[in-house]
Amino acid sequence: MKRFWRSILYLAVISLLSNVAAAFVRRDFHMDAFPFRPFAFERQGRFYEKLGIRKWKDRVPDMSRLLKTLPRKKLEVPSAEQARLLAQETCVAELVHAALILLALPVLFLWPGWKGAVLTAVYAAGNVPFIMIQRYNRPRLLRLARTLDRVKERAVERA
Repeated sequence: MKRFWRSILYLAVISLLSNVAAAFVRRDFHMDAFPFRPFAFERQGRFYEKLGIRKWKDRVPDMSRLLKTLPRKKLEVPSAEQARLLAQETCVAELVHAALILLALPVLFLWPGWKGAVLTAVYAAGNVPFIMIQRYNRPRLLRLARTLDRVKERAVERA
């Protein structure tokens, strides 16, 4: 039982620290470069729609509701700049959740055997939906930013 609680404590600590670490990785990610650019199989998000992402993506916990330092995921009055900022945040979130999957591996040493392997697998699998959401939303946000840029250009041309 001691190994179980030690493993749970470790996973809780890395989960909490991931939010602190995210503040330090905020920068301009190259969203058109690996690993953030869309993969061919994702087909600009249509792959995730076949997995029913529209039905469940708003039901998973959202850290931006709890931590006011994170940008909100909803655009009230969208601007191209806001859409690009949120697209950058999807890179941060994807990176954090991928890192959490890798950082879960020490549980295999804290709690050797099949029980530690199951806990590691469950924790890792729990991060996958968040990565999917980021990969689904990023192309949509970038399309929105391009559309808003075109609207703004047309308005300037008319004026």
